Order: sequence, then structure tokens, then C-alpha cells
Amino acid sequence: MTADTTTFDLGPQTGILTRLADGVRDDRLADPTPCPDLAVRNLLGHLTGLAVAFRDAARKDLGPTTDTSPEASVPDIGPGWREQLAAALGELAEAWRDPGAWTGATRAGGIDLPGAVAGAVVADELVIHGWDLARATGQEYTPDPAALRAAHALLAAAAAESERDQGMFGPVVAVPADAPLLERTVGLSGRDPGWSRTA
Repeated sequence: MTADTTTFDLGPQTGILTRLADGVRDDRLADPTPCPDLAVRNLLGHLTGLAVAFRDAARKDLGPTTDTSPEASVPDIGPGWREQLAAALGELAEAWRDPGAWTGATRAGGIDLPGAVAGAVVADELVIHGWDLARATGQEYTPDPAALRAAHALLAAAAAESERDQGMFGPVVAVPADAPLLERTVGLSGRDPGWSRTA
């Protein structure tokens, strides 16, 4: 797996996610999401955990937060989750503003990665899970263009390097070549861009 070593600011995308989280009503926390087996509350818990893990990956502060696989348990949220998620996303963006975060080696989810690849992976996580959250809660979503381009490049490269029609997170969902970049990126992530919470 490779990634463009060009750095970019994750702040715009983390800001978008923070606004989406602020728009989640408490009575929607048990609703389904495009992520199999994850309700809205579990998706929010996953976002909090990955923000902390990739913050520490950027800082090269390796330990339990960077060594634990995201599949180890089903994430959840507790009291104060909005503030905790906003703080974790803010710290994530700040950590990746350090040029050193994009160089050398680091680890996330128990996997050793070059810094530039880890930066692309977290951009992908933020973009795709932003779409997941928006779709699950009925909110409008326009991701940050730089983060979206990085996510698409990462997922397209992974699909090209793997078996036919197999992407980084499962079978690629076919999307017309002239579809908007977000829809093509969502398809590469193994999700149906037409997913609806009412379907």
C-alpha cells in the first residue's frame, strides 16, 4: 500500500465531523448505519477511539491506543460523548499538523505503517465515517476536498493491488465512472452510495 506524501490539514474534515456529531439527536443513537452491526452510538464510539489512536500515531506515542485492533470490541459512548469526541478530533487535527507526523514509521490498529500512509488512512476513516454518520442521521454532507481526494486515492490503490473487485474493507460496490467523487469513494469502501436509513 502506498500513499502520496503530500501533507494536508485534517482540521477542515474533523470540523465537519464535529458539526455532524452535534447534529445527532439522542433518540437516533440506536439507529442503524451503513456500517454492518454498528448503530449510531457505536459509530460515534468508533470515531472517538480512532481519533485518539491516530492522534497518538501522529505523535509516535505508541502503546495501547495504537496497538489495539478496532475489531477487538464493539465501541460505545458514555456521558459527555459530544465533548469527548470534539476534543479528540481537535487533538487529532493538531497532531497531524506537525510535518513529522507524515514521516518515519508509526502504528495504528496494531499495524505498522509509514507516517504518510497512516495520514491517508485516517483521512479515509474521517471521510467515510462522516458519510456513514450523515446518512444514518439524515444530515447533509460535503467532505473536505483534500481529505476526500486522499481517501479516494488510498482506496483506489488498495483495490488495484488486491484481487478483482476486492477493496480495503470488502468487495467494491460498482459506481458509474462519471459519478461524483464522494460516491466513487464510498463505493470503493465497500458501501452502497444509495444506502438509506429508511430502506
